[in-house]
Amino acid sequence: MDKQDDFQSLFAYFKLVHPAKLPSLQAIEEISSVISVKKNQDLQPIGATCKTIYFVKNGLARIYYYKDGNEVTEYFAFENDMIIRAESLFTGKPSQKAIQAVEDTEFIGISSDLLFSLFDQFPDLERLFRKITEAAYVNTLNRIEAIQFHTAEERYQKLLEDKPQFIHRIPLKHIASYLGITQVSLSRIRGQKS
Repeated sequence: MDKQDDFQSLFAYFKLVHPAKLPSLQAIEEISSVISVKKNQDLQPIGATCKTIYFVKNGLARIYYYKDGNEVTEYFAFENDMIIRAESLFTGKPSQKAIQAVEDTEFIGISSDLLFSLFDQFPDLERLFRKITEAAYVNTLNRIEAIQFHTAEERYQKLLEDKPQFIHRIPLKHIASYLGITQVSLSRIRGQKS
């Protein structure tokens, strides 16, 4: 497979967000690489500073952290999703969160320093990544509101509705921590749905 084939799904994703011109896409290819990560391995560990924006080409990933000695899943990224540790990327500080492959996963990694240096030359890239960042911000707000205003049952139902083809690929312990409940509570919720 040639490099251009590696980037087709990324460019299709970009097109859905905001069209970018061919020279801009070629510039992205030049500063990006395909990265393969095995199941349960961290792509970026806790304590590292995020300098890369990732796109999930194949597989499934999550952002997690530890609270009171327990792993908490904050975010899932499925095929054709972006995943970054924004709090680290934009502050330049080490993150207390990690990015982990939930299954064998292929990412496209885009160097953030090189990307940001392209913005003056390619204004369409700046607009594209601003829109990606805006969408991520809205998703974060929606997640916070879901935790504040919806029950665990409602949040689980929403996950089933939004990503039915992926739910069976996520270990129950990660789903439970994402919902903010125990595995026992998740089993009860799932039993009620059957």
